[in-house]
Amino acid sequence: MGVTRAEILSVGTELLLGQIVNSNAAYLAARLAEVGVDLYRQTTVGDNLERATAAFREALERADLVISTGGLGPTEDDLSRDALAAALGVPLLRHPDAETLVREVFRRRGLQLTEVQFRQAQVPEGGRPLRNAAGTAPGILWEGRREGRWDGASKAVVLLPGPPTEMQLLFQNEVAPWLREHMGGWVIRSRLLRICGMGEPMVEAAVLDLIHEGKNPTIAPLIEDGEVRLRLTAKADSAPAAEAMIDEVEAAVRARLDDHIFGVDEVSLPAAVVRLLTENGQTLAIAESCTGGLLASRVTDIPGASACFLWGATVYSNESKTVLAGVSPETLASHGAVSEETARELAEGVRRRAGSTFGIGVTGIAGPSGGTAEKPVGLVHFALAGPAGTRHERFVYSGPRAFIRRRAAWQALVMLWREAKTMGTGGQAGA
Repeated sequence: MGVTRAEILSVGTELLLGQIVNSNAAYLAARLAEVGVDLYRQTTVGDNLERATAAFREALERADLVISTGGLGPTEDDLSRDALAAALGVPLLRHPDAETLVREVFRRRGLQLTEVQFRQAQVPEGGRPLRNAAGTAPGILWEGRREGRWDGASKAVVLLPGPPTEMQLLFQNEVAPWLREHMGGWVIRSRLLRICGMGEPMVEAAVLDLIHEGKNPTIAPLIEDGEVRLRLTAKADSAPAAEAMIDEVEAAVRARLDDHIFGVDEVSLPAAVVRLLTENGQTLAIAESCTGGLLASRVTDIPGASACFLWGATVYSNESKTVLAGVSPETLASHGAVSEETARELAEGVRRRAGSTFGIGVTGIAGPSGGTAEKPVGLVHFALAGPAGTRHERFVYSGPRAFIRRRAAWQALVMLWREAKTMGTGGQAGA
């Protein structure tokens, strides 16, 4: 078939209204890349026959391959089959092989089979059913084999069920082998370089010439919750060839940004911090106020964190700052709980009491109330105490309470990763 352009069409009002997260589209996008299919667009449409028919018709005008999820059940609002048949201008027929698949499922499960269930055996003329190993509704593969507006066999449509387990198994067992046969061995590979300590504009400026040069591989900047990522994507006739192309581009990027790249692909910043501290024989203690234990939770979410994390204290009240982290009452009285001075004493006090290489102090105003003109909502002071002394940073974040807390926990980890990376194996435990 020579597929070059693909589109995912998700059918379901619950997806359109945001009541269910569309994990199926994310799964399919990743799997299509693995078999070398270029995904150009994702579309979501509700359970409406007229609009779904129009969505199929428009997708077939744009793409060579359309993969749809949802709308294959036995009820009247399961209308993907009907919409595809209408878009193709062909009748919807009861397919004997699809009927056999439906009967087998109900017999195997010991379920009562009623006539309404045979709606799942209907297939647009020219299509064939695909075995669903985990559900009752067969998938459908339609390959253009007639004269008409879509030029014979240059178009194909795959209908998959909506439940993620069913959809994934059907794709793996039935669709992926068919795609590999028709794609002629092309593969698409991507790699994420994960960056901290630089904003997206700075990152993009540093590699802008590489972005403009790249057609294969391509470089695309992304951002999520303060973390900048560079996605490197290559298409080649084999996975090793694609990986080699990405290796070359990654080397060029690292020549400019290596001091800020903390991980690749699924390596999170907390995981990178835990690994770095563990490899260097360094330890950590935390005293946090506005983040309320979130920072310690981020660290201890990582398996093996016990090798480097000694203890943490959530010091919300002034009394707890003094009792647990040794902040002097005079500092609190003179400068307040949210101040550089308090953050420094939190970091130094928790490091001293834990005997750790590093101590982190975080204090701020997460809101939505409690801010003043001098100390607005979103103000956070960070301090990192270690063998090289105590460093302080101050940020003012905008947004809801949960966002401010997440960003504060992230920034504290950025400070720690930088310092631990700079020290290497030279860190010594605190006094």
